[in-house]
Amino acid sequence: MTSTAGELLEVLWGRASTAPASASQLRVLLILEHHEGINLRTLADSLASTPPSTSRLCDRLQAAGFVDRVISPADRREVRLHLSSRGRAFLDDLRARRERELQEVLTLMPAAKRAALLEGLEAFCAAAATQIHEDDADSRGSRTA
Repeated sequence: MTSTAGELLEVLWGRASTAPASASQLRVLLILEHHEGINLRTLADSLASTPPSTSRLCDRLQAAGFVDRVISPADRREVRLHLSSRGRAFLDDLRARRERELQEVLTLMPAAKRAALLEGLEAFCAAAATQIHEDDADSRGSRTA
């Protein structure tokens, strides 16, 4: 049942196309949204990718106007990545389109089932946030060990 729900969600979200960004580029934008000013190496680690591959992803996002690169004032060799205003607008628009697609489905559900779904999703978000924070803490601990 979980995989079916996940697949249906992918279909719904697919209707709200992520174009002109690929799935990998979208991941970068989402990471930058939550980790403003991250450097390339840390971004590559977050993506489980190599710095050259991540740099190429960022090159394409910068060319599209979604990402800004800023030289770090502390170390001129380090480049900080920022979500541009166009990148923020793209994410806002994508979320609005996805929400419209989901809203159409939710209106077909009985009110009691929508309430149960909301309760379940709130528990899911709390559990996922806990796991992500623990994973982040574990990965920071392994880097300093």
